[in-house]
Amino acid sequence: MTLGDKLSKLRKENNYTQEQLAGILGVSRQAISKWESDITYPETDKLIRMSELFNCSLDYLLKDTVQTDNSNQNNGTDGFNKKALRERKSAKMVFGMPLWHIGRKARGFIAIGLDARGVIAIGMKATGIVSLGMLSIGVLSLGMLSIGPLSLGMFAIGILSAGCFSVGVFSAGAISLGIISIGAIAIGDFSVGALSVGKYFALGDNARGMIAIGDSYAMGSVYQKSSELVSQNVTAITLTEKDINTVKNLLDNIVPTYLSWAKEIIKLFL
Repeated sequence: MTLGDKLSKLRKENNYTQEQLAGILGVSRQAISKWESDITYPETDKLIRMSELFNCSLDYLLKDTVQTDNSNQNNGTDGFNKKALRERKSAKMVFGMPLWHIGRKARGFIAIGLDARGVIAIGMKATGIVSLGMLSIGVLSLGMLSIGPLSLGMFAIGILSAGCFSVGVFSAGAISLGIISIGAIAIGDFSVGALSVGKYFALGDNARGMIAIGDSYAMGSVYQKSSELVSQNVTAITLTEKDINTVKNLLDNIVPTYLSWAKEIIKLFL
């Protein structure tokens, strides 16, 4: 097989058109056509880029041989992985991107790869409007480490976040940090949880804050309310209408103006 034959074969196997490959390499479509027809030959830097793109060796490209590329030279796991990660790309374009792209560095409307970027991205590292991955960054983000406005993951950071360890404006998780924080351990300006620590308001089994309402224990610098005996051996938190009005008035007095929106949300649950 000549160099041109190999380039044509590899391009088709990886679902690239001549125009797409030309765009990746920064050359004209006519240049690709001439290479594949063995009329002209690629420059060294273009050969190196194609060897990386097609996961093959320079020896395979340059030697006139019928041997297959590196991905087929061994039958072990390494060869399988290279084949599994071989580039695949849709010929159909959406907003200037391929409809779908599968590869190590996938870029497409739907992108799947080790490093994936797209409107919908799935990969070890995924970046997109909707993203799913070990490291996930997106508007709607799901992953082991998840970052985005709407974030869900083992470790989640976002405006609205949920996870085992969660940080956000609205945060929910086993361990939760946020302006409004809900969790087994909740820490924030306004917190609700088994162990609740709130700068302005805390509600939970064990609550600490300026305003603290706790089932077992409450410690508040401005106001506190804990369980009281309602019948023999039975305790419960009972907030009277007077208590609720007192808490609302205190919130109005101690919460700064820039957190008024959060204060009003907390009032809805009193």
